[in-house]
Amino acid sequence: MKKMKATGALAAAAAAVLALSACGGGSQAEAGKGEISYWLWDANQLPAYQQCADDFTKANPDITVKITQRGWDDYWSTLTNGFVGGTAPDVFTNHLGRYGELAENKQLLAIDDAVEKDKVDLSAYNEGLADLWVGQDGKRYGLPKDWDTIGLFYNKAMLASAGISEDQMKDLTWNPEDGGSYEKVIAHLTVDKNGKRGDEPGFDKNNVQVYGLGLNGGGDSSGQTEWSYLTNTTGWQHTDKNPWGTHYNYDDPKFQDSMKWFAGLADKGYMPKLETTVGASMADTFAAGKSAINAHGSWMIGQYTGYKGIDVGIAPTPVGPEGQRGSMFNGLADSIWAGTKKKDASIKWVEYLASSACQDVVASKAVVFPALKASSDKAAAAFQAKGVDVSAFTEHVKNKTTFLYPITDNTAKVKGIMEPAMDAVVSGKAPVISLTAANEQVNALFK
Repeated sequence: MKKMKATGALAAAAAAVLALSACGGGSQAEAGKGEISYWLWDANQLPAYQQCADDFTKANPDITVKITQRGWDDYWSTLTNGFVGGTAPDVFTNHLGRYGELAENKQLLAIDDAVEKDKVDLSAYNEGLADLWVGQDGKRYGLPKDWDTIGLFYNKAMLASAGISEDQMKDLTWNPEDGGSYEKVIAHLTVDKNGKRGDEPGFDKNNVQVYGLGLNGGGDSSGQTEWSYLTNTTGWQHTDKNPWGTHYNYDDPKFQDSMKWFAGLADKGYMPKLETTVGASMADTFAAGKSAINAHGSWMIGQYTGYKGIDVGIAPTPVGPEGQRGSMFNGLADSIWAGTKKKDASIKWVEYLASSACQDVVASKAVVFPALKASSDKAAAAFQAKGVDVSAFTEHVKNKTTFLYPITDNTAKVKGIMEPAMDAVVSGKAPVISLTAANEQVNALFK
């Protein structure tokens, strides 16, 4: 659910979509029945959505849904090729970091008329989620399906061995100067190959057995799971406004001071070096006992708690300099391809996906938090029934300590600039001041 891969080719695809939209689509009757294609990227959610599709067909016998699941990178590259070649799915799971460009390039079907006609209750979703899918042109391009926040997954046995209580994990603080109690805990949980902890004399930072904090990457333009839960507690924000900002703030001293601290963890030996994480799953590394704490998203609850032989706890993100916790708030939606020949059937499916009939099914599987308030509560109860305390994620929504994924134009280009820039900083190959030049390149995209 996390990061975006730069794709390009969207402008070229727009012409193809316009041509398809203008030259066909079949009769009204054909548009309302038959098989529609639906794509998603999360394999963990596939069983729930297959059940939704089966239930939907029972209620709408003239419509069948063929679901395709692809991994994250393959998903977006294949989808982009589908836009260009006219073979994109009728309906697909969409991401806040992508839909602005997709809408601008006329890849998405506006569904305002259908939402109004069918009296979809937009107030039933968790606050703000429905509004995110209204583009700069004032048109709606999706209905909310779920939401996610960030928490700290930790190995309970490692905490106990280090003499750190779970209550301590729930009450961590952080600042960019000395890292607060968060850095103290990370240091103490780090162990070298001789059994020395990171805060003990003689610790060998070049031969670490267990890192206090796992690393998921440099964070590119959003830092969703890597650093945003820290940087955005200092008063810093990614853009001048959100959504649809036109000025990024990677040159802000608050951000650069935070990134200097973050990169410093690897230099101290408390976090893996970036080059050692390429191609590795941070969650699997955690499962192998190589890290004690991983900051990750709520969509990963099932994976972390599903590892055999590991007792996993989940703590809230640390309280920052301004006295609050912070978490990026991301919400997915289902959107319709503008070139679909099954417009009416696709609208029915999207509305069904956004209804309690489907979202309650998703909730019952205890995989993610559905967008509907009532379904979200049912998901929390389903997690609780499995013995998983998810309050670290839900309290962000309850206490309003969230901030939005940065929604702007030019997202692929912004990522293309910031990914290597952030990697260079996190790997220690470039100083944080280098982000100022990268920021100038980013903001030039909006002039």
